[in-house]
Amino acid sequence: MRSLNQFVLRKYGPKFRGYRFILLLTTRGRKSGLPRTTPLQYEEDQGLYYVGSARGVQADWVRNILAYPEVNVQVKERRFPARAEVVTDNGRVIEFLGMRLKRHPLMVGLIMRLDGLPVRYTQLDFVEYAADKAFVILYPLEESSQQTDVVLVI
Repeated sequence: MRSLNQFVLRKYGPKFRGYRFILLLTTRGRKSGLPRTTPLQYEEDQGLYYVGSARGVQADWVRNILAYPEVNVQVKERRFPARAEVVTDNGRVIEFLGMRLKRHPLMVGLIMRLDGLPVRYTQLDFVEYAADKAFVILYPLEESSQQTDVVLVI
């Protein structure tokens, strides 16, 4: 995945205008402190952004978030700071995966099969599959670049 991520960033970099399902997440490296940008599939619901981690908390970008939850996000042409919350609770991960499957059955189903979930899986298979996964909720923060109108009363 790392080489695929690097390819996407090299190809699109600052010109990235997003795809229907991909955002750019910039974290701070937990060791280096340097910015690290990762393209991720996302879901949006009621102004919040959700990204899944097939490697759970072992993914570098998730480990960076655990160290520094303040991140920057680019969705299409919109850029904003956000606070990231890592979710590892199995019940919530199952709900997240179920929601993704419902919204994108072909794409997400294929990804899950490639990741080891059997084609004809049982509920137990699904629960076991979700056990080592995680997802992250991105809470957009007030954009500091927004200007407020100031009315002077004389």
